[in-house]
Amino acid sequence: RQIAGQHIIPKLGRIRLSQLTPAHVQGMLNERLATGLSPRSVQQIQAVLRAALNHALKWELVARNSAALVTPPRVARKEISPFSPEEARDFLIAIRGDRLEALYTVALAVGLRRGEALGLQWQDFDYDERGEGSITVRHALQRINGNLVLVEPKSTTSRRTVPLPSFAVEALLAHWKRQTQEQLAAGAAWQEEGYIFTTTIGTPFDPANVTKYFKKILNSAGIRDQRFHDLRHCCASLLMVQGVSPRTVMEILGHSQISLTMNTYSHVIPELKKQAIAQLDCLLAPQERTPETPVSTPVGVNSGVIEIDLVTRATTIQEETPADAGVKSMSRVGIEPTTPGLKVPLTRMSS
Repeated sequence: RQIAGQHIIPKLGRIRLSQLTPAHVQGMLNERLATGLSPRSVQQIQAVLRAALNHALKWELVARNSAALVTPPRVARKEISPFSPEEARDFLIAIRGDRLEALYTVALAVGLRRGEALGLQWQDFDYDERGEGSITVRHALQRINGNLVLVEPKSTTSRRTVPLPSFAVEALLAHWKRQTQEQLAAGAAWQEEGYIFTTTIGTPFDPANVTKYFKKILNSAGIRDQRFHDLRHCCASLLMVQGVSPRTVMEILGHSQISLTMNTYSHVIPELKKQAIAQLDCLLAPQERTPETPVSTPVGVNSGVIEIDLVTRATTIQEETPADAGVKSMSRVGIEPTTPGLKVPLTRMSS
């Protein structure tokens, strides 16, 4: 509805459906692109018009779908380079104590879009005495015709409930206390609208100002430049590298299709392949060892037995020395000498 009212109706609203041609639609898209709209935004305009004309086609109001016959602008795929785990930790340290610390923390923790985060209200935040919490995305905040308004999420799957990590719950609770203090300080000037992230008088936070403050924090902390939206990419990349299934990542982000998730974060796929092969190696490689296989060590060993755990590959060396009639045990990686595993005779080596 927003796209139709802002872009389609003003340009094509006076043309009768029966007279609408692909040339009309193509001209409107070209004009929108010339005004400075991004190719992706122009694609969304075409998609809305195409969906509307499909309904008209079913009702036999038009003989063809003119929006389906035009060439949309090509969207250049941007290379995604989100925060590394180290950079993400540095960022969380840099925002400590900042008035919008909770906003940045939640956006990074669960990959919220900027409008989704700013559209959150306190009724969307739920937590219990155990410290477990979640947020429900019901709206997004956008500036339309000069006014900040709540709109429907980007897609039906964008409306979602997402569990929060404990550090994000703590950040939100601290933010609630800060906001309560600001409300008391503002007195009669406070405008209660229920938003979690507000100005110092309770009004919705302008998305453009959030981006400005975000950039300022990065610059002050010496952290490489990112867009606010890159916090979302960081969340998704870290989840996938940790082995979280793409289906789960898709649901957390609110993507409409799993192919969108996989295509957007294809830069993570090589790392996932490496992890998969490493897991396969860990599973299968130990089976190639046999009890008769001698194992040499880089330090001097007289005689004894080495125990190898088939799962962790940790070793325990039981060494006999001439000066000790008993058995001296040396354990590695925290594995006790009694760990069951594969016992292999040690070969004699000089240090």
